[in-house]
Amino acid sequence: MSRLPLAGVKIADFSWVGAGPRATKDLADHGATVVKVESRKRLDLGRISPPFAGGKKDPDGSVFFGITNTSKMGITLNLADPRAIEVAKKLIAWSDVVVENFSTGYMERIGLGFDTLKALKPDIIMVSVSVAGRCGPLSSLRGYGNSAAALSGLAALSGWPDRDPHMPPFAYGDVVAPLFATAATLAAIEHRRMTREGQHIDISQVEPLVHTLADELAFAQREGGAEKMGNASRTMAPHGVYPCASGRWIAIAVATDAQWAALCGMTAMDPAIGATAEARRAAAGTIDARLAAWTDGHEAHDLADRLAEAGIPAEAVQNGRDLCEDQELRAAGHFWKIDHAKLGTCDMPGPPLRYSAAEIRVEAPPMLGQHNREVFAEILGLSDEEIEALAAEGALT
Repeated sequence: MSRLPLAGVKIADFSWVGAGPRATKDLADHGATVVKVESRKRLDLGRISPPFAGGKKDPDGSVFFGITNTSKMGITLNLADPRAIEVAKKLIAWSDVVVENFSTGYMERIGLGFDTLKALKPDIIMVSVSVAGRCGPLSSLRGYGNSAAALSGLAALSGWPDRDPHMPPFAYGDVVAPLFATAATLAAIEHRRMTREGQHIDISQVEPLVHTLADELAFAQREGGAEKMGNASRTMAPHGVYPCASGRWIAIAVATDAQWAALCGMTAMDPAIGATAEARRAAAGTIDARLAAWTDGHEAHDLADRLAEAGIPAEAVQNGRDLCEDQELRAAGHFWKIDHAKLGTCDMPGPPLRYSAAEIRVEAPPMLGQHNREVFAEILGLSDEEIEALAAEGALT
């Protein structure tokens, strides 16, 4: 008996780029059979997003695509062809869950809207992920993570007080929304198990970001406008990042008077500069300058260890290579080694959780159309003659 918690769950994944595929990756890594539907005529933007293995643009060599599509099967369908839509309907009839993140109305236009899906399979679960949701005045909005950052208030609340709104360096909405989509899908599966009812789940990127920003939005509303804090904190001081040797940085946060006393003991700063939390926040500029002068020249990880031993919350600011080599993540089994025809032998991130009585897996992402024959013949029951004819006529591509 499989110890994968979602073994037996079948998912037709029509999603692309980031927000949908990240959710179905979670489900696939936990044992669901996820069939990712793609097209050679309109490549998933994730496949043409860098970085690429070997530095050469290759739809099968995108690390971005690989990370967001582990453990899935992959097929190619030309959804502009009515014959391919009929094949897609067979896949949906086989599935428990259908996931998509196209613009509002696209699935209806090609004949795969929720009403059609319910007619095919009354207990089907459909998950739609979009920037602003499927209802309301912005339901037709087409955009990416930067649109969600702007609409949610994230851009207005990010950055420094004396500077323009700051766009995040990557699409946070594409990361946060899938967590909600995954949880909603699991709840819908359990609901169906008890009631035999399916449903259409509407997940926007804006609303999960609003949840994430709720306290900051509350401050902004109370104070009549968005207040950008930079690295500062409303409750702690010092609170920021400070330079170390070799161009590295350390993050330090002081929450209590005892931590402040310990920091002053290590740095020879006068405790009277900030005898109380309010005084420390008021003198943050002076304290930050003196603390930066002290940290400069220290090795970041060694200094973080010394500060932590003294009871002061501190840690080195790690870069990408640090994280890939991080001993804590390695010991936790976060990275899984896979073999891939284009990516080679490499590490892929696994689910950030552990089960005591179940397993997870992380397997190689699919090459474009890698599982066409396996899915079309073995899962959907198409004959070799049907597959060859549909492929020759451009429906399965």
